[in-house]
Amino acid sequence: MKSLFALLAVLMGAASLTAQPNVLLIISDDLNNRLGCYGDTVVKTPNIDRLAARGVRFDRAYCQYPVCNPSRSSFLSGLRPDTTGVMRNKTSTRDNMPDAVMLPQFFREHGYRSFASGKIFHTGVSDAPSWDTDIAEVILTPTKEQRVEKGGKTAEDARKSFEWIKVNLTADQLPDHQVALDVVRLIEESLKGEKPFFAAAGFRRPHLPYIAPSKNFDMYPAEAMPLPDEPRKHLADIPPLALMYDPASTPNSHKDQRAAMSAYFACITFMDAQVGVLLDAMDRNKLWDNTIVVFMSDHGYHLGEHGGMWHKGSVMEESSRAPLIVAAPGGQRGVASSRLVEYVDIYPTLVDFCGLKVPDILEGTSFVPLLNVPEREWKRAAFCQVLMPTKPTDVMGRSLRTERWHYIEWAEGQEGTQLYDTTNDLHEYVNLAHDPKHADTVRELSVILKAGWKASQPTQP
Repeated sequence: MKSLFALLAVLMGAASLTAQPNVLLIISDDLNNRLGCYGDTVVKTPNIDRLAARGVRFDRAYCQYPVCNPSRSSFLSGLRPDTTGVMRNKTSTRDNMPDAVMLPQFFREHGYRSFASGKIFHTGVSDAPSWDTDIAEVILTPTKEQRVEKGGKTAEDARKSFEWIKVNLTADQLPDHQVALDVVRLIEESLKGEKPFFAAAGFRRPHLPYIAPSKNFDMYPAEAMPLPDEPRKHLADIPPLALMYDPASTPNSHKDQRAAMSAYFACITFMDAQVGVLLDAMDRNKLWDNTIVVFMSDHGYHLGEHGGMWHKGSVMEESSRAPLIVAAPGGQRGVASSRLVEYVDIYPTLVDFCGLKVPDILEGTSFVPLLNVPEREWKRAAFCQVLMPTKPTDVMGRSLRTERWHYIEWAEGQEGTQLYDTTNDLHEYVNLAHDPKHADTVRELSVILKAGWKASQPTQP
């Protein structure tokens, strides 16, 4: 497949596009789709919205595993979790795939200067083959003097934690701002050389604990935060395996949930300002005509849905769906694509766009065609999976999304399947899996799920 960039070179004349395009990859941590450009009316994200106005916003982008390390190991290797074998945060990315060529490593091996600051691979992972320069993530632990207010709770089970800290620090004193400044400096240094660059900025926010300056908290009064308004009876139709908490336990109070939501949104707005630092550098250095910019998270994030789910780790919509915005030279601007794309597709897309040969080993599909025709016919399904902690062994849930349906199966021998008509039930309140009227749909989707991702690729990429 010819890349969009190669096509542009033909249309515009080779002299106007002589250098290979640069890449700027921006990754936020634990970010869901509560962004202005995705239609949220509460959260203020002017800079991410500004990027979306320059490119394609993917409305149905899904991670392959809704936990930090497994997800990052997947999209940075271009391989799915069953291939990487990385299913937990404590498993090192390279433990199971020491010879894999990671996304930044691929570009480095193909003549790019590659550099990063912040969290790109999982916390504490430094992947030497990937980078010419790698500035490690800094995790802030505010001192008593730096804290204005602290709340929420820290639980032994991280899925029940929602600690937040309001600090009296300026942006210059917070690590994510330094990440943006580092990447801008490295980009501007790189422009003095002859190599194109692969730059990656990894922002910690809005990851727990939710830490942001007071002014960002002030934008989101806790008492005004909207909690999910859900039919309580829908929980009876969700298999216990699918929930990250015990429905019989005492849920977090509405007051605590609103305070945590306020803090989470404050972190998003603070992170958005750091995206603005990068976009300003793109403007200042006139890089838009020769740089593809990708903004993403590592997965989505629950904020109290389904009776009190918090954090990630669920294959349901809020946790497995995540933001993806791509601004590409010559691509469509300010438009949305409702087609199914997967985070594992990002690696082949960037390689393809830059006119390089996509490695056959990759398990995603380049969606370069969607950057030009966002609503063209595309892949049949998107796949996600997660191990749920149970005794005596963990149980794998596997999720399949088509244009209309979301179907979930748990490991063989375990009771519980889920089926949602996402066209009419976006928030997944009505489980149709055991409705006799949908028995044929369940059988059909089970076949597609077992056939796997290769059988669901676009027929005309």
